[in-house]
Amino acid sequence: MKIKEGCGLFGIWGSPQAAPLTYLGLYSLQHRGQESAGIVSFDGRNFWEHRGMGLVSEIFSSQTLGELKGRVAIGHNRYSTSGESSLRNAQPLLTNLRGRMFSIAHNGNLVNSQELIRELEAKGSLFRSSLDSEVIIHLVARSKGKDTLQMVVEALRRVRGGYSLLILTADGLIAVRDPWGVRPLSMGRLQGATAFASESCAFDLIGAQYQRELEPGELIRVGKGGVESFHPFPAHRGAACIFEFIYFARPDSRVFGVAADRVRREMGRQLALEKPAQADIVISVPDSSNTAALGYAQESGIKLEIGLIRNHYVGRTFIRPDQASRDLDVRIKYNPVAGVLKGKRVVVVDDSIVRGTTSGKLVRMIRRAGAKEVHLRVSSPPIRFPCFYGIDTPTKEELIASKWDVERIREHLEADSLGYLSIEGMLSCPSLPPVDFCTACFNGDYPI
Repeated sequence: MKIKEGCGLFGIWGSPQAAPLTYLGLYSLQHRGQESAGIVSFDGRNFWEHRGMGLVSEIFSSQTLGELKGRVAIGHNRYSTSGESSLRNAQPLLTNLRGRMFSIAHNGNLVNSQELIRELEAKGSLFRSSLDSEVIIHLVARSKGKDTLQMVVEALRRVRGGYSLLILTADGLIAVRDPWGVRPLSMGRLQGATAFASESCAFDLIGAQYQRELEPGELIRVGKGGVESFHPFPAHRGAACIFEFIYFARPDSRVFGVAADRVRREMGRQLALEKPAQADIVISVPDSSNTAALGYAQESGIKLEIGLIRNHYVGRTFIRPDQASRDLDVRIKYNPVAGVLKGKRVVVVDDSIVRGTTSGKLVRMIRRAGAKEVHLRVSSPPIRFPCFYGIDTPTKEELIASKWDVERIREHLEADSLGYLSIEGMLSCPSLPPVDFCTACFNGDYPI
């Protein structure tokens, strides 16, 4: 299995095609969540919403998009990191707060949500969903702020965790990144309209121009007064999620202001320097490892080949909410190219190993296809600790690297050799942005 990312966000202000553009933005961010999706729009008088379970293309039609009226919209793709998999937890959430309509889309996780829920329920709050995102709504509702901006700021000063938010009210569209900058959120422009997205690939699809990444703790409000930037939260040392570069982001995206492809390729190069192998060919575990495998091949001088074919009609194995579906996906997702593998010493580059279930099956599959040797190389360090900032990792006991050393894992996976990228090597990649990164899943150093 793979680690599970939380969500994808897209929003746009000032376009007569706000809902269709949001649909396209979510379509390009489908890799960040395949469980549910939704769009909320505003036409100056009324709010309109449509949400559903499944893929973006399954949820929306020309008719539903036509019913989402207005020049402003926010959208959300979801994989559950907190809360059950059900329609009531699909986002964006839309509610009436003291006569004001309020919609929110959230990527991330609040580490103090249960504490706040107990406090709010004791004061009479009733929760309709099992989302920690709803905590923010109740905090906003109880705020003494004079306007929406003040109410949001007051609420967010109570929460801790990693988050990016899009908030839609009659006053405007608000975009926020948490003070640690854990989750990404970018801003772009399209013919006078302002757009926000978790990754820049969403801008590419609609023809928008990427402008910049929101800064940690930055709040941007877009409305009749134009685009306004605020920094209302105390500064913290950065904690950008390094897994955006290792795995989550599409390689054609910019996240945290930097091209994911370039960083991923450098990680592959560094892996080849740290963990060389005597081999005939290098192959990737498609598609998320393609770029790292290319970097490994370039640095090592070993020929890159296509040794595994991925069935693209199967979603990412991590994205399925139940284990039975994930196991089925592993069996049907990949097929070896026997003519490429037969009689060869093969370096298999993957981006991460979580439980080891998929990796073990792949090693055995490649060996059955005729490979003489199978050397597994991983373009990230061993994952030893769970994440609490918007990534749904297994418990520590389920993480294979938290139980066993590298040699024991190699034996379990039945590989001829196994090598991971070091934390130091990973952070030495020259294209990484000049920010601090969260490496808690590797070393247990939790910044929040």
